[in-house]
Amino acid sequence: MTAATPLGYDEAFLVIPLPLPRPVGDRAVRELPYPRFTVLLDPSRRLAAMTAVNIDGGALRDIARTGEWFLDERIPVGEQAGPAVYASNDVDRGHLVRRRDPGWGAPAEARAATEATFAYPNAAPQASVFNQSKELWLGLEDHVLEYADTTDQRVSVFTAPVLAATDPEYRGVQIPRRFFKVAAWSSTDDDPLRTTDPGIVGPRLLAAGFVLDQSELIDVREGVLATPPLSAYRTFQVPIADIEALAGVDLGPLVAADVLPPAAGFADGTVRGGDAWRPLGAADDVVLA
Repeated sequence: MTAATPLGYDEAFLVIPLPLPRPVGDRAVRELPYPRFTVLLDPSRRLAAMTAVNIDGGALRDIARTGEWFLDERIPVGEQAGPAVYASNDVDRGHLVRRRDPGWGAPAEARAATEATFAYPNAAPQASVFNQSKELWLGLEDHVLEYADTTDQRVSVFTAPVLAATDPEYRGVQIPRRFFKVAAWSSTDDDPLRTTDPGIVGPRLLAAGFVLDQSELIDVREGVLATPPLSAYRTFQVPIADIEALAGVDLGPLVAADVLPPAAGFADGTVRGGDAWRPLGAADDVVLA
């Protein structure tokens, strides 16, 4: 990376300060700053508990794919889900912070930032089936950016696997069944996406939350990870309060900024899942206003 490339997620990137979300309780994490994004790594699970990236949609560059996956030398190898997890199987090294998201600004800085996304702490095991639902998941930031284009084209995105205790184990790593994503942007008085509440003056934080469920795609009963060929990823828009409870993370002001009307929470301690969430089949199904 170049010396001028700022390291880590910037809490002041949007008009309204937005702190880096963190796991609740005493869960230990390793904070790993990279150019324009940060990974909070759970060393016991060897996977990220949170990633946070700043995206300047007005300055994104079309950077050719360069870079190779690498272990982060700042932490022990045993705390990272490295190449052995992904070898000779149907498991993808799924980028949590997408390669193109931090690739904005000066060309050299943009390239350094995109190459940094190949750090293994920024990867998580995902079933390799590629279908419409997965394409939708990968394009959610783009869809939010298009809407945020009415303001300053800046979006902060938080993505991670849901690290559940019941996730199946494979090659020493528990494979996440679900992933979450929360996109946040700021809205101004003349933004058509802005609430019409006359009592709110000045910039307002807005956010949308999503869950990808790959539960039906993973099978480790025979000691290998198999992906049923006809199954599908399921993608949902979800109340951010549900994500906070499901993933055990403190999403702070993002809960109140949710553009999705609130639903019944987890008062009874049960996770409702897809039966109560908004299923997405296309980008037009996303609620952003």
